[in-house]
Amino acid sequence: MDRDEIARLLRADLPDCEIDVSGGDGKFMIAAVGPDFAGLNAVKRQQKIYAILGGHIASGAIHAVSMNLKSPDEI
Repeated sequence: MDRDEIARLLRADLPDCEIDVSGGDGKFMIAAVGPDFAGLNAVKRQQKIYAILGGHIASGAIHAVSMNLKSPDEI
């Protein structure tokens, strides 16, 4: 799995978010800004991402994910 595939998956489920995925070799950094994260604490924000990528993490296609997730009013 590469960063473009991850970005496509995230954009499909979070179409109102600006998403940037960097990294490779199973280790990725996800930066996302969008209204989907408004009013959510850090854990709930991460759970949104894990819900989308969970199967790929479980399969080993993604080994590690770091996240920087914000709502538009936090930038």
